[in-house]
Amino acid sequence: METTRSDFLVIGSGIAGLYYALSVAEHGTVAIVTKKERADSNTNYAQGGIASVVSPDDSYELHIEDTLRTGAGICNRAAVEVTVREGPAHVKKLLDLGVEFTMRDGQFDLGREGGHSRNRIVHAKDLTGREIERVLLARASEHPNIQLFEHHAVIELITNHHLISSKVESKDKSPCCYGAYVLDERSGKISAFLAFSTLLATGGVGQVYLHTTNPTIATGDGIAIAYRAGARIANMEFIQFHPTALYNSGSPAFLISEAVRGFGAVLRTRDGEEFMSRYDERGSLASRDIVARAIDTELKKRGDDFVYLDLRHLSADAVREQFPYIYTTCKERFKLDITKEPVPVVPAAHYSCGGIATDLHGRTTIGDLYAAGEVSMTGLHGANRLASNSLLEALVFSARAARASCGALSDLRARGKNVEKVDVAAWENRELTNYDEWVLISHNRKEIQQLMWDYVGIVRSMDRLKRALRRIQLIQAEVEDFYRRTRISTSLLELRNLACVAGIIVKSALRRQESRGLHYMIDFPYVDDEHFRHDTVLEKERDDSLWEEVSI
Repeated sequence: METTRSDFLVIGSGIAGLYYALSVAEHGTVAIVTKKERADSNTNYAQGGIASVVSPDDSYELHIEDTLRTGAGICNRAAVEVTVREGPAHVKKLLDLGVEFTMRDGQFDLGREGGHSRNRIVHAKDLTGREIERVLLARASEHPNIQLFEHHAVIELITNHHLISSKVESKDKSPCCYGAYVLDERSGKISAFLAFSTLLATGGVGQVYLHTTNPTIATGDGIAIAYRAGARIANMEFIQFHPTALYNSGSPAFLISEAVRGFGAVLRTRDGEEFMSRYDERGSLASRDIVARAIDTELKKRGDDFVYLDLRHLSADAVREQFPYIYTTCKERFKLDITKEPVPVVPAAHYSCGGIATDLHGRTTIGDLYAAGEVSMTGLHGANRLASNSLLEALVFSARAARASCGALSDLRARGKNVEKVDVAAWENRELTNYDEWVLISHNRKEIQQLMWDYVGIVRSMDRLKRALRRIQLIQAEVEDFYRRTRISTSLLELRNLACVAGIIVKSALRRQESRGLHYMIDFPYVDDEHFRHDTVLEKERDDSLWEEVSI
């Protein structure tokens, strides 16, 4: 089996992975493993921008309070303060790296989105994520210490029990990560990527749902492999549904940025009624959980398929200048002029507020394994993410993880974790490929997505969740059986990971018998601070006993 050795291994090539790689590359060699093309990530789909306190009429305290209020009582205040206070310096660093943010009179052109009390969204027109990705990729490609491996899919993390070399001596017997087994999609070969420190930056889980704004690669890979390795996973019941995806726009659904509502667009029913003022005093600028649930309620009450987002009262020239990508895409791809016609929108799965639990330095509960970006659960978002805090979190915590990783290098060598001395068991890839059976098994992906959409969506119930869990557990068994008998492919790995993550989401939702933030239960339509003002934590070793109390 071929082996690639580096000081740092990065799994994922979005903003968190690339920013971390550039930070640690000054201290050692870096291998970046990415499943698809190097620029294919959730970062590219981030239209809105980065929430940051850069205006004199704003303050850290206001941004902190907005975040805590949106998080519905379970944010980690320390994580919120760290993110808000350290964020502006990273925005400045992106500017220095060459990111072309939209400016006005020499200052950031700041937008506003739902839940924010001030204009604080630093953006690059309506393609902020793509612009940041462009610059970070260019800088990473130029760096001599960074090597990027495209079309490489991670199978599993390499931990203690994979080691076969007696040369590795360590007094610390706690779980530790040494890298990952990786599939080269083009050759079919499986290699071991070994490193002192490994960062998971694989993004979100949107593809577990039938309707999502996420790209097809967002299959929860990092969460699934970390869970199987024994890491703690937290708060996966909190899935954010973006309120305004363009109706009937395909998969992934085309996102109409929240910044459009911040610019003055108004949500209306199909008969033209403005309805958000009946649900929240902030109207169309209420936080995403409130807006998505309100739309869902109106659709069910009226029997409609969508509501309208109305921009017709706004200056057409201003709309085209502020949102050139959204305007052009709607006009050319969907034959819809958003300055003259109301835009049909529906909610779609957008972001996971939960993920791999980390401390304030990106460290997971497995030694030398870090996580940053949407794959992680830092405590920033609580039960609901404040708009445009995601790119901010990715920057702050990938930089913190980089500092922690670099600081740990000498200690790792001192306790015997020398990558050059590590030998691991070869991965045995079965030669059999049962195409006939794969046709049947592959249908499980669509079934998972439909189940999750129908039973684990915006509004939930114990009965729906139990029904979903029973079927998902059967699918998991079918997929696992096939996985152990046949040759590995990226499609099979994604299906296995989707089934794993779906189970985690449902189990987490069953655990939280209240309604808080993004998690709304018709059986328990109230916040229960006495019993549930805490994180929901899962660990594989405790999973069976943990769920015995949940009768299905």
